[in-house]
Amino acid sequence: MTSRELTIQQAAEMTGLSVHTLRYYERIGLMDPIPRAGNGHRIYREHDSEWIILLAKLKTTGMPIALMQQFADMMRLGNDGIPKRRKLLEEHEQKLIEQVQTIQQTLDILRGKIDYYRSWEDDITREEASLKSAR
Repeated sequence: MTSRELTIQQAAEMTGLSVHTLRYYERIGLMDPIPRAGNGHRIYREHDSEWIILLAKLKTTGMPIALMQQFADMMRLGNDGIPKRRKLLEEHEQKLIEQVQTIQQTLDILRGKIDYYRSWEDDITREEASLKSAR
């Protein structure tokens, strides 16, 4: 094995996916069959690693497996699949933008509540200090 080739354990560590997930992705066609060494162990090459990293990122964004499978099928079309891949990614990007906006709005509300409670706590602390000094 060369330095650019990884075992399944190394590929899992590098991508943050489990060995089980890597096998599953191969089984359901998210990945082309991974070549094997003479001992039967999978050998992940650089392009496999790059693809796995992309899959891991798509998974992190909440892309459903079915869409990831469609994307993988489009990849196999080569240049003919480029417009469809771009469209799929643009649609997913739009969903992510909407999620980010929703999260930002929620953060703004939470920050407002946090500021409100801090102010309330400060008022209580001042009142307690005032009562202690009046004694």
